[in-house]
Amino acid sequence: MPEPDSYTYRLIWSEEGEEYVGLCAEFPNLSWLDESPEAALHGIQQIMTDFVADLLANGEDFPIPM
Repeated sequence: MPEPDSYTYRLIWSEEGEEYVGLCAEFPNLSWLDESPEAALHGIQQIMTDFVADLLANGEDFPIPM
């Protein structure tokens, strides 16, 4: 299983939500919202870890990190 750090992440500030948004380029439908950039990055990395583990457990393919 790829490590969460292997994927490409992006953090943006949401004026509307007044919080940071953590995104993953390989999984554009997943995101994590939080008050600090560090927490947003940690959150999206945890989602990626759980998501890839679920895909593997179900025998599904997952994108190779960029």
